[in-house]
Amino acid sequence: MAEKATEILVCIDVDDMPKAEAFYVNGLGLRVGRHFDGQWLEILGASSPLNLLHKKAGTNPVPGNAVEQRKYSPHWSPVHLDFLIDDLDAAVLRATHAGATLEKPPSDQPYGRIAGLRDPFGHGFCLIQMNAQGYDAVLPKPG
Repeated sequence: MAEKATEILVCIDVDDMPKAEAFYVNGLGLRVGRHFDGQWLEILGASSPLNLLHKKAGTNPVPGNAVEQRKYSPHWSPVHLDFLIDDLDAAVLRATHAGATLEKPPSDQPYGRIAGLRDPFGHGFCLIQMNAQGYDAVLPKPG
């Protein structure tokens, strides 16, 4: 019997739920799914659901552990989201008009075009417009 594939749910902490909803809907062209008491908002339209979680700045993400407290200024994380889109220039314009900060302007790469941005809560993400080859363009050539 085949094992069921693992489903990924992406959770994004935010300190202002209405602002987050507006950004992810208007800035990235996604749509609202379910609301959970104003503390959790499901965003649909990507390959995996995004769950916006209302968490105040300065709170500890893991109570009882000495980890960094939540902050919503620009920050670096080794995990970020890449959104594959059809028109990079239009997507960058839409995202920045909705509150994103452009950190790495669109650039050409062997696989297509990419831009690096931050959402209004400091989380980094990329917008990528793949060309016909996509990531195959960066694979070693056989032989």
